[in-house]
Amino acid sequence: MYHGRTLAMTVLVALQPLVVPVGMEGQSTDECDGRASLRILVVDESGFIPIPEATVVLRWTDAVRQPVRETAGTDGHLLLCAPRDAGEATLWAEFGDASSEESVVALEAGLPHEVELRLLLSDAGTGRLIGHVRDAGTDDPVATAAVSIIGDPGEVSSNRRGRFVVSGVPVGRREITVRHIGYAPFRHPVVVARGRTTEIEIGLVPEPLVMEPLVATAVRLRRLETRGFYERKYWGELVSGGTFFTAEDIERRNPTRITHMIADVPGIRLGGCGARLNSCRLYNSRIPDASSSEGCLMSVYLDGSLVVRRSRIGPGSSTNINDFVIPIEIAGVEVYRGPSELPAEFAGMESRCGAVVIWTKS
Repeated sequence: MYHGRTLAMTVLVALQPLVVPVGMEGQSTDECDGRASLRILVVDESGFIPIPEATVVLRWTDAVRQPVRETAGTDGHLLLCAPRDAGEATLWAEFGDASSEESVVALEAGLPHEVELRLLLSDAGTGRLIGHVRDAGTDDPVATAAVSIIGDPGEVSSNRRGRFVVSGVPVGRREITVRHIGYAPFRHPVVVARGRTTEIEIGLVPEPLVMEPLVATAVRLRRLETRGFYERKYWGELVSGGTFFTAEDIERRNPTRITHMIADVPGIRLGGCGARLNSCRLYNSRIPDASSSEGCLMSVYLDGSLVVRRSRIGPGSSTNINDFVIPIEIAGVEVYRGPSELPAEFAGMESRCGAVVIWTKS
């Protein structure tokens, strides 16, 4: 029996897509225009039963490209075309709380690559570790560091940006070890939650130095992870594409209204407040709009649905966030100030003035 419900995932892409998902039926590698293709099949542990609409997560491990989240078809199949500069891909599948082991594929242009991902459905009482290994003194990433969990014979290596993923970690209190030539061995306890991803930052200390290693952990909210919030936050902060607030950020600020916190982002202002502060709207002052002296009215998404749109301003229409949600209900906020920052899932004419994307805790 499969537990958990299928969640619709989003693909984090720039305005020009980095990969092109296409259906498996009636398609050939010509669809990829000479690029490498990945023909993925998601099945159960036995390898005989396809898992419909499972989520495939893929990272181009040797190219600075945004990660991909795509949903397999009803037959468990998915075809992806690789970017021309990608030579390797790391991917796994998720379905509810269950996940597969990672598969690392070396890509060759013009060739199809068959990948079978088996969901460990009976092993759903596990979690995942995602981490970043860096030099505690210089803050530079440490590549090829050997990462393992005490009691588990498996081992993974950090990539050239110092990042690693350990899947299928049994829940509970575990101990992670990291080794690399030239650095003092690292050991640290970490708590793994069922069906959750725990993020860990590790600062390795060079052998000659006498100092304590640095470590910080944070458990990601499952709801935000499945909605792609953390992926967009990672890449947005990497290329200055958007401003992001977590529940912890909002709790520290403790704003009376979320609009006042969002309006602190440069280029965004409150307008249309009148005598009722709760009715304030968010405008992008960097984009002129002939219909308003305040600026260009921003679109607002709540849990993926467009609730404030420029095309529906008028008597009786609600155009402010405070009517829909209060700060203590919010798990995360994404703020995009124009088309150049918008990810594909929130792009379009309705969002030409920018968009505010709000995710609630439940």
